[in-house]
Amino acid sequence: MDRIKITGGNQLNGEIQIGGAKNAALPLMAASLLTPERLTLENLPGVADIYAMAALLSELGVDVQMDAEARSVGLDGGNVTETTAPYDIVRKMRASVLVLGPLLARFGKARVSLPGGCAIGTRPVDLHLTALGQMGAEITLTGGYIDAHVQGRFKGANILFPSVTVGGTENILMAAVLADGETVIANAAREPEVTDLALCLQAMGAEISGIGTDTLRIVGVSELGSAVHGILPDRIETGTYAIASAITGGDVVLKGAHMANNEAVFSVLKRAGVEIVDTEDGIRVTRKNGRIRGVDIMTEPFPGFPTDMQAQFMALLCMADGASMITESIFENRFMHVPELLRMGADINVHGSSVIVRGVEQLSGAPVMATDLRASVSLVLAGLAAESVTEVSRVYHLDRGYERIEEKLAACGAMIERASD
Repeated sequence: MDRIKITGGNQLNGEIQIGGAKNAALPLMAASLLTPERLTLENLPGVADIYAMAALLSELGVDVQMDAEARSVGLDGGNVTETTAPYDIVRKMRASVLVLGPLLARFGKARVSLPGGCAIGTRPVDLHLTALGQMGAEITLTGGYIDAHVQGRFKGANILFPSVTVGGTENILMAAVLADGETVIANAAREPEVTDLALCLQAMGAEISGIGTDTLRIVGVSELGSAVHGILPDRIETGTYAIASAITGGDVVLKGAHMANNEAVFSVLKRAGVEIVDTEDGIRVTRKNGRIRGVDIMTEPFPGFPTDMQAQFMALLCMADGASMITESIFENRFMHVPELLRMGADINVHGSSVIVRGVEQLSGAPVMATDLRASVSLVLAGLAAESVTEVSRVYHLDRGYERIEEKLAACGAMIERASD
């Protein structure tokens, strides 16, 4: 099993290319099930979750033509014959449940294993299923599978999510584009990845209004066509490498990154004393003057501070001047990186859904273990700034969302390498 070995203490200087957003690419790939024609996606990230989704779509009968060099994928759903998403594939990645809405919308039936992925709380799919039921789906849960059927087409409905759900919004949006009549999704997720999906569906012929707001209106059409769509840059990868520069006192240009969609993260970084400058190529992140300042953070749905950046900021604040408070309002059980940071000398106290982080002068390298995708990268970040050697094990979590992270960091001066047991 692979592990990542880091000798800390080097400043990062240079450029890092930001890839396409994994969390946008996955629902976009699932959207290929909505049409018999070809969907081409550009700026595709080369991470494990993408390959898992490609394997799932192939299993269902989609012709998947990936071009790693061109960073694109062609998806042809003209010969889909299977409507069962098996446990062996779905268990690796929660986003597999996003095939449920498209399969039901186009074929009227679907059998999808209950999802796996990161061990962050329960993250139930109940909100997806309730909304699909409102649109006419008959759903049963048997043997760890979601069995669902629709008589004819979905019926347009007024959907009010009791809490914001990104995956639920995406699933219902894809179900609604082929429904009979108008569907209104209230309290819809406003995340940029949802907007990216809506724009792609529009390009395929869907009728959607309210894009980027918390109320989406979809008038169903009888069929969708082909499209070519460029995936937006990954805002979580952008934020992660911004923190890598900040935590090492570095000077890094994040090529291809946009200020838009990252305002909440950059605002907190600026409050902490990090300089963020928009450049022609992307965004320049520098920290040259003294220690990071302690700041308070609460995770919220977009446009608030993203839960997927919580662990990385905790690593940064471990070496801040003063105390910080981080409150996690999206997922329970998302502080599993705390015991590992404590092993590196951090001063952190957990109080329910909040933590108090008291900055220390220096972290020290230690063997640590990843528990989920974002927790794993927070340990890498801590290792970049720590004294001596840090070894992060179970980095298969990392590979689900970060492409060649050790190569990108090493190119900027980090002493980091991947090793196998």
